[in-house]
Amino acid sequence: MDIKSAIKEGVMYAIIPARAGSKGVKNKNIRCVKGYPLLAYAIAAAKRCSCVSRILVSTDSEEYAKIARYYGAETPFLRPAEFAADNSPDIQFMEHAIGWLYENEGVLPEYFMHLRPTSPLREKSVVDRACELMLADPAATSLRSAHKQVFPPYKMFYAGNDGYFSCFIDGMTPDEANNPRQDFKQVYVPDGYVDILRTSHVVGEHLMHGSKVIAYTIEKSVDVDAKEDLDYLEFYMEKNRSELYEYLKERYKTLEEAF
Repeated sequence: MDIKSAIKEGVMYAIIPARAGSKGVKNKNIRCVKGYPLLAYAIAAAKRCSCVSRILVSTDSEEYAKIARYYGAETPFLRPAEFAADNSPDIQFMEHAIGWLYENEGVLPEYFMHLRPTSPLREKSVVDRACELMLADPAATSLRSAHKQVFPPYKMFYAGNDGYFSCFIDGMTPDEANNPRQDFKQVYVPDGYVDILRTSHVVGEHLMHGSKVIAYTIEKSVDVDAKEDLDYLEFYMEKNRSELYEYLKERYKTLEEAF
């Protein structure tokens, strides 16, 4: 059977990557915020989305897999170590998951919702709207969330080996880069809040996103990449209600209580 013929139209799975080898923040994907691991927040976001029929966690760690199952995800496979290195591109874990599902179950979803654990403040309405946009656009190869970049890259420089600044954008002069920022196009920063992939494109082109990426612009949210981000997240959640924290608190024990 051809792998594309295994794709079931209209079906969406969530896939959450959670490798164990984070260097910047050790065990980042299971670090706790108000008692719950970041991984649990991603799982909760997927569970609250009516478009998602199944939640898979791709991890190289048995410990992470156990935590994922407790908070409601499936871990039918472990990711091989060679796809869980610091420099492993996302396409590797995606193609591994797709290959495993095809070989062991013979069925694939039409879409994968890619949710990184490092964005723990997802709102249901924002995730649901992403699904609506992707499902309504048969030409789209994927959807990516992004927020506005306040300081445009057109105004940035890099230092050459000769000790002089050069413009980040080829062909631009330093004086042109000094123009008011309002003169430049608005640019956006992909933020990992929610991405949606079309399985047939990943399979056919061996690419995550392709050339027709729905521009899903959202407000900037907290993304955890360093210890300072965790500290700010704790502070933010003390001052602001988190939908996912309330959801987890109603249904699950904290990580310390559960294990």
